[in-house]
Amino acid sequence: MTSRRVLLATRNAKKLVELRRIVDAAGLAGVEIVGLADVPEFPEAPETGATFAENALAKARDAAAATGLPAIADDSGITVDALNGMPGIFSARWAGRHGDDEANLELLLGQTADVPDPRRGAAFVCAAALVTPSGADAPGTPDAGGETPGRTVVHGTWRGTLLRAPRGENGFGYDPIFAPEGESRSSAELSAAEKDAASHRGLALRALVPHLQALLADA
Repeated sequence: MTSRRVLLATRNAKKLVELRRIVDAAGLAGVEIVGLADVPEFPEAPETGATFAENALAKARDAAAATGLPAIADDSGITVDALNGMPGIFSARWAGRHGDDEANLELLLGQTADVPDPRRGAAFVCAAALVTPSGADAPGTPDAGGETPGRTVVHGTWRGTLLRAPRGENGFGYDPIFAPEGESRSSAELSAAEKDAASHRGLALRALVPHLQALLADA
């Protein structure tokens, strides 16, 4: 069987590995997940959406239009109850420079240093979009969990508690300071399999699997 290439529109190698694990675990044969490093470069629009879904959809649409491949993109971040849901869509650049995980983490810890334990609720949130080349220019915008022809957006949420100091070496971003509900460990102390089974991104990406199956059936 010839594999159908599906582009994950990210340069984050850890996200690419994560999606490949989820596709493999779902037993989805005939899909080859490739990243942005595997396709010719194209202009990538800045993340200017007001929601995770808007950012994910914009990235997937750009990638599908530029490459002619079905494209998946996600936008995710941490929301902190005591900060009225922030950093939210600004999670990756919370300290002012995009992708500086250590600075983002330290700033968030400083901002919540005086927040008592009962009010340290938080959640990781992910929106994941799948766009086909034919859907890249289609009118309309799917809402949460919705779809229009050639485009699908799904969501995943992982509730937990904001820790007071980083713990663990697995994962990335805010993982070391997030303890999932029912866990004494941080998400950076979980195994890859444990994280995939419960995480916001794992939930969202697994929700896309039936749509990938439908894509293969139509190929």
